[in-house]
Amino acid sequence: MVDITPQINDILSASGLQEGQVTVFATGATAAVTTVEYEPGLLRDVPEALNRIAPEGVHYHHDATWHDGNGNSHVRASLVGPSLTVPFVSGRLLLGTWQQIVFVDCDNRSRQRNIPVQLIGK
Repeated sequence: MVDITPQINDILSASGLQEGQVTVFATGATAAVTTVEYEPGLLRDVPEALNRIAPEGVHYHHDATWHDGNGNSHVRASLVGPSLTVPFVSGRLLLGTWQQIVFVDCDNRSRQRNIPVQLIGK
């Protein structure tokens, strides 16, 4: 998991928009975006929870089809979701005090990711 809140804040600030919505999207079927309190305990808890829900080492039909061993990665990413929309007012994201926007790479191998960000507002 990677805290991308600073980058989203920079994009929003550079836009000059004061009111609207920002949508963050994780490209790729094994990546996700969500909010979490970005702290050491949850950096361990979230992956451990996803591992309990969609563990490695069990049968996934995806693996039988593609033989790439990342069926659990697809399931995890689909449960978290690929996008997040956050409103902003006065040029500031309306996030809670302990709430950060995080990118979650669920895949079993490293890869380069793109995270498109779209702003709608005035």
